[in-house]
Amino acid sequence: MQKHLPRYTRSLISKSRELRHNMTDAERKLWSLLRNNQLGVKFRRQVPYDLYILDFYCVKAKLVIEVDGSQHYTPEGRRRDKIRDADLRSDGLEVLRFINADVLTNSEGVVRMIFEKVEATLKRNAVC
Repeated sequence: MQKHLPRYTRSLISKSRELRHNMTDAERKLWSLLRNNQLGVKFRRQVPYDLYILDFYCVKAKLVIEVDGSQHYTPEGRRRDKIRDADLRSDGLEVLRFINADVLTNSEGVVRMIFEKVEATLKRNAVC
């Protein structure tokens, strides 16, 4: 386990690397806007976490960003996402989900929502 990444799952590393090399167009677009601390915090992509691989994860803000394709809108996909989100929330993480089309056609709005969530979380954590 890496100290800076809680619940890092070594068994998912190879799958995580594969996903990094085969990102969807929407994931690639969002990564270009999140990488290199452009929002003032570090995001990682395709992070193995417990049973899951998180599309994007910011340790400092405890924020998970998921970019959902059509498979997430089937009854089974919705059921799995609900369980996954509950598991992540039980670890104190917040999950933001965006559909591929929003990332591709309204990336400015998506990034603004992410930035606002990061700012609010960091401000709230600074008070504690």
